[in-house]
Amino acid sequence: MKKYTLFCAALCAAMLFTGCKSSESAYKQAYLKAKQQEELQQKQEAEAQAAKNENNVVVPMEEKPVTQTQVVDNADNVPVRQETVSVVAGAGLKNFSVVVGSFSLKANAEGLQQTLNAQGYNAQIVINNQVSPAMYRVVATTFDTKGEAAASRNALQEKYPGAWLLYAK
Repeated sequence: MKKYTLFCAALCAAMLFTGCKSSESAYKQAYLKAKQQEELQQKQEAEAQAAKNENNVVVPMEEKPVTQTQVVDNADNVPVRQETVSVVAGAGLKNFSVVVGSFSLKANAEGLQQTLNAQGYNAQIVINNQVSPAMYRVVATTFDTKGEAAASRNALQEKYPGAWLLYAK
């Protein structure tokens, strides 16, 4: 009986050690297959790019004198922020306004308004209650058209780098 138990224990140990061994060759084969697929995909992408480049024809530029060059106004590409605001101090807003400062404290907005008024602007303060905390916006200039507002914003950005356009709802 002792021999039989010893024999069974040895057989179980042999099965345990040989059955759980990982097969390196299986991992290696899977890696090589994935690598081949990746290389094939890169090759196909390179061929597609080369074919695309062959179809593109580069046309030489036509030179024109400076007097014939047309300058296009880029006011349509200027970003405008839409907000629902109400006037706190000032005459009232037109369609597009140039905001040069935003404050959570009214006193800070009033200080910037006084500075702008001293520089010759007709500055106004508006409040946006839809954000938390409510923000007091200091408007330096206000216009009917986006192009005029964009030109004014560009001029004001030298002194006030964060100036932006507001479309009041």
